[in-house]
Amino acid sequence: MTETAYLDPRTGRTYPLATPRWCGDDRAPLLLTPLPGITRDAIRTEERSLWRYGAALPFVPEDPISMGEGCTPLVPRVIGGASALLKCEWFMPTGSFKDRGASVMLSLLRAQGVTDVLEDSSGNGGAAVSAYAAAGGMKATIFVPASTSPAKTVQSRASGATIQLIPGSRQDCADAALAESERIFYASHNWHPFFLHGTKTLAYELWEDLGFVAPDNVIVPCGAGSNVLGCGIGFAELVRAGEIARSPRIFAAQPANCAPIARAFLGQAPVAAQPTIAEGTAIAQPLRTMEVNQVLSETGGGAVMLSEEEIAAATLDLARTGIYVEPTCAQAAAAFARLLEARTIRADETTVVVLTGTGLKSTPRIAELLGVAV
Repeated sequence: MTETAYLDPRTGRTYPLATPRWCGDDRAPLLLTPLPGITRDAIRTEERSLWRYGAALPFVPEDPISMGEGCTPLVPRVIGGASALLKCEWFMPTGSFKDRGASVMLSLLRAQGVTDVLEDSSGNGGAAVSAYAAAGGMKATIFVPASTSPAKTVQSRASGATIQLIPGSRQDCADAALAESERIFYASHNWHPFFLHGTKTLAYELWEDLGFVAPDNVIVPCGAGSNVLGCGIGFAELVRAGEIARSPRIFAAQPANCAPIARAFLGQAPVAAQPTIAEGTAIAQPLRTMEVNQVLSETGGGAVMLSEEEIAAATLDLARTGIYVEPTCAQAAAAFARLLEARTIRADETTVVVLTGTGLKSTPRIAELLGVAV
């Protein structure tokens, strides 16, 4: 078997995995060369975390940084008159799906000798990197826009991360992180391919949840696209390993107010981003649009753009069935209803709706929807 390497998918250039890096020499975002995937016999069933699929990762450190991430519930609900299976990814240590990527990325980086990491995020990504760095005895610095509500960085601060407020826009913050990456290793949830190999464990877990069968459809809230890419990588590995015949169709849900990936997929002209209630997916300049849309196209899936009204209604509709999540991920449920209505997916198919973050992180937003003061 060819040794795993970093891969620039746009040029085919590779770099050795032994040397820690987060981008190509020309600042191109990287993936890993394709891995063979694993069969069900390779699952470490005694391990109650995503590390049960450790054999599917590029290498397994002797002492991974783990807090029981993964193994999240799959809960049936009726949405839009049809049954869906809700993958409750907020059942993780920091309350969001980002723990999958943070656990794998920081475990592998620490094993390579990295002890001090940098991330730019005012939300779930920063919280996850901060927590897993703390759990692994690593230092974390998180760059956030100076305009960020202090409440959004409390979780990272509590983990002991250094928070640096950057004047200007979210893009200014990302640019500042790129400059600082000359001094501190940039462990970015948007850039680092190890993060994607943490998110790919979602695909393995859904396959195991369903009795080693792939679902027909997976609907994912999409900002930068790490969960779309992770599912694309994971299901492709399962096909390669001979465990499933084909990948499920993967659909990306984005707010119409900020939907660069969906617009590109649908062949629509770009428009300026507007504020959205689904703020966790408000990524105006995603790095991997081409790769994300390749997954959507190759799996026969697609993209759905949701109005603010649809996202708000889905948030409260889910809550009234006991499912309390961020508006950011409630849009995946709204997308399920829309795809059913369009007959793009059928009620008798097995459809997984991925819910990525707890509603406890969006208390002010949900209070506004309810018309109550907090």
